[in-house]
Amino acid sequence: MAKLSIKGLIESALSFGRTLDSDYPPLQQFFVVMEHCLKHGLKVRKSFLSYNKTIWGPLELVEKLYPEAEEIAASVRDLPGLKTPLGRARAWLRLALMQKKMADYLRCLVIRRDLLSEFYEYHALMMEEEGVVIVGLLVGLNVIDANLCVKGEDLDSQVGVIDFSMYLKNEDDIESKERNDQISAILDQKNYVEELNRQLNGTVSSLHARVDSLEKSNTKLIEELAIAKNNIIKLQEENHHLRSENTLILMKTQRHLEVNKVDAEAELQTYKHSRQSLDEMYNEAHRQLREESQLRQDIESELMVQVGMKHEIELAMKLLEKDIHEKQDTLISLRQQLEEVKAINVEMYQKLQGSDDALKEKNEIIGRLEDKTNQITATMKQLEQRLQQAEKAQMEAENEDKRFKQDYMSKSESLQKEIAQKEKQLSQLETDLKIEREWRQTMEEDIKKEKETSSSLKIETQQIIPLKKEFLKVQEKNKHLKNLCHDQEEALQELAGKLSESKLKIEDIKEANKTLQGQVWLKDKEATHCKLCEKEFSLSKRKHHCRNCGEIFCNACSDNELPLPSSPKPVRVCDSCHALLIQRCSSNVP
Repeated sequence: MAKLSIKGLIESALSFGRTLDSDYPPLQQFFVVMEHCLKHGLKVRKSFLSYNKTIWGPLELVEKLYPEAEEIAASVRDLPGLKTPLGRARAWLRLALMQKKMADYLRCLVIRRDLLSEFYEYHALMMEEEGVVIVGLLVGLNVIDANLCVKGEDLDSQVGVIDFSMYLKNEDDIESKERNDQISAILDQKNYVEELNRQLNGTVSSLHARVDSLEKSNTKLIEELAIAKNNIIKLQEENHHLRSENTLILMKTQRHLEVNKVDAEAELQTYKHSRQSLDEMYNEAHRQLREESQLRQDIESELMVQVGMKHEIELAMKLLEKDIHEKQDTLISLRQQLEEVKAINVEMYQKLQGSDDALKEKNEIIGRLEDKTNQITATMKQLEQRLQQAEKAQMEAENEDKRFKQDYMSKSESLQKEIAQKEKQLSQLETDLKIEREWRQTMEEDIKKEKETSSSLKIETQQIIPLKKEFLKVQEKNKHLKNLCHDQEEALQELAGKLSESKLKIEDIKEANKTLQGQVWLKDKEATHCKLCEKEFSLSKRKHHCRNCGEIFCNACSDNELPLPSSPKPVRVCDSCHALLIQRCSSNVP
């Protein structure tokens, strides 16, 4: 019946030729048949009030298996007129048919038989192969366009009865079937022509869009060409103007070179005068260092001298700050004075390290004395043990004498001899004891002396602690002074950088002047000897041109490569040009 209802619905819909509504009889019979197919073999679920047997349970699983079915399930739950699960299931089937995805949804459900086993018996239609066949036939319903009103219908109380009269065949039915086939063929041709028309309209619209874009790009290119022509004319005018300015710059550079020569001579004279004053300041600083070397014995006096040196350095730094704007060459004197201060700080740090080393040596001496005292106490304990052993031996000897006198009177002579020997041993032991006691007294005296020395060392260390604190304070002041000096050095370095930049600009102007005048490229015939080492050229000593100065050198004197303004790639350069260019590059680098 399911197969007949699906085929009949497809044939009647094709013959009908427009969208189907909910009053169309074959469509109503199709929903009744699908409801019976889904109810076949459905398990009965028990609840507190009654037995429940509905197809809404398995249809809810589709929402989990096929994410696109969430919209249908949500819209079915939101419908106001539906109260029973059967009504929700009927609404779900109608919405799925309108979406043309009923076959896809039920295929996902039929594949998962492990989940369907919770709702259906093992002999149910949906659990067997016939269910898969029915789902496959549902794919043909995607041809049908249906517009069903679900809100107005009473889906909860409808009675589903199958009308078999619709599926009985007659002669009229055969004729109507042939007509339907002809109509379906005509409809297929019509749909094909409409699709071709749509494709052609799309291609025409795309071609129109391309033509519009090409016209726009053509107009843009024409405008850009006109702009480019105007730019070329402007560039030609600017080139002519730049050439005229270049000639003016050459004249100005020649004048600047003459002025710079005069300024350089004046700077040399000022440098000589400043050098004399710097020598005098250096001699004064050297004399101060000699005075400080005499005051190295006392740490306090050295600290006072350093404080005085700090004030002198501050005064000197103020004077130097005033002279910076007047004389640029006093940079060397400031750096020398800063190095002297650093040397003094290093000497003070070395002295502090020496005092720390002396403290460490004294602490080591104290540890050694403590070790000696421990050894002496151990030796005293050993001597006391020996005395106890000797006394025990004496007591045992006396007991043995008494026993021998009582028991063996006949052996008295031999015993007397043994007693005499033992008495000698006792006398020797007594002398040993006296010697050890004297040695013990001397060791105790030494221990007392060492304790006194350790106490004096502790007092000295306590005296050194405040000196350390004062030295730390002086170090902090020294750090502050170093920071000030560092800031002033940076300011001086900036001034020196500006000077070097001005000198480099002068050299660059000179080189530009040389390049404008034209380099002299020496011919091979004119050079017979290397310009640097003055060795004669031969077959083994070949000639090589320097690409910077144009002179001829041997391979040893021109074995260098550097990039030049005339060529970005590294080319051969002589040793003198190599040194000059590297010096210039290093001075340019900040």
